[in-house]
Amino acid sequence: MTAPSNVMEIRDLARTFGGGRTIFGTKKPELTAVRGVSLDLRMGETLGIVGESGCGKSTLARMLVGLDRPTRGAIRLDGEDLSASGTKALARRVQYVFQDPVSSLNPRQTIRAILEAPMRHLLGLGGKERLARLEKLIEAVNLRPEFLERYPHEFSGGQAQRIGIARALAAEPDVVVLDEPVSALDVSVQAQVLNLLDRLKQERGLTYVFISHDLAVVESVATRVAVMYFGEIVEEAPARQLFRAPLHPYTDLLIRSAPVPNRRRAAAKGDSGELPDPYDPPPGCPFAPRCPRVEADCRAAMPPLEAKDRGKGHRAACLHPLPLSAPTSQPHEPG
Repeated sequence: MTAPSNVMEIRDLARTFGGGRTIFGTKKPELTAVRGVSLDLRMGETLGIVGESGCGKSTLARMLVGLDRPTRGAIRLDGEDLSASGTKALARRVQYVFQDPVSSLNPRQTIRAILEAPMRHLLGLGGKERLARLEKLIEAVNLRPEFLERYPHEFSGGQAQRIGIARALAAEPDVVVLDEPVSALDVSVQAQVLNLLDRLKQERGLTYVFISHDLAVVESVATRVAVMYFGEIVEEAPARQLFRAPLHPYTDLLIRSAPVPNRRRAAAKGDSGELPDPYDPPPGCPFAPRCPRVEADCRAAMPPLEAKDRGKGHRAACLHPLPLSAPTSQPHEPG
């Protein structure tokens, strides 16, 4: 069996805010939110991206769909570099589902107008074609046709998120970036939306980038997981392998810290829980001040993200990874 091809290749992607100098020559503060991320997105997979708040997940997501321009690096789709081509070039192939479903919809437009916009501006479809596709689209996300004439404020959070998913699908993308798509929803509604996303992926041959801080959700939907810390990928592996036997101490900390029913949250010895100062990043591994396995060489240079002797496709940016026999948390059920 041949390996799935890469639909998207991310190379050395970085995003810096601020910087430069004032008119008086004073240097302005500079913050690098994403620090040289390189990833391959394989056709038909669900790539989960996890990490604490402030690690750069959402900034990365915005660059992948063209809502933000990278400071450096490339985003290639089928070998074509679209990172410098503007929003429209990426939007034709990559669409976005936002975290807050209601506020992501224009309150002054009907659902019909919202869903027709991608068809008109990205696909150039005429009125009859749009009408035919609208009927199929609204049915695909389990909503009634009369909803097309209503406004966003008339819907619940779960219904609004279904509309957001329909809007993303209206452009017929190859890749859908889902940025915390169920975090604002009730648990019962989360399950419905996740089941819908899985069905649409199978029916339409979609590829997902699923960004979340909820490890239980990511564990249940992702085929592969990349862990971000301080703007960098520190570990990448098939989902089952990563949750069963993480290599990076930060990944292990995330898994142990996840709330699971009937289990006490593990306390990490010596972990302050504080991220480094983004305006004054430390040399070496940014997790070193929090790491229980830190050595002097960890503070000298950032370890490369490279394959370890743990199975195919398992990479970690760690000079002293966890041994295979290290105890990890038991896999947990979504809840």
